[in-house]
Amino acid sequence: MGTQVYSWRVPSEIKSDLERAARARKIPVSAVLHLAARDWLKKSAMDAGGDEEQRRLHAAAASCLGVLAGRNRRRAETAREAVRARLRQRYAR
Repeated sequence: MGTQVYSWRVPSEIKSDLERAARARKIPVSAVLHLAARDWLKKSAMDAGGDEEQRRLHAAAASCLGVLAGRNRRRAETAREAVRARLRQRYAR
């Protein structure tokens, strides 16, 4: 038996579903609520850890793929002008 009391309001449909699940498993409603809360907490902890896992995976992928670096931060915006300038230099008439 738990040592702390917690109460909340639920719609009558959910209450009926909880009571039905408790009867089917032959356990008290409080045990069903305990299982539901425990499962939710485990899932919630995994989801929170998922962000950290994603950061770890991204870091591992970046170390394998490398990083593009350059001095011109606006290179994508000025690509057209840069290509035209190089072509003029190469094929100047």
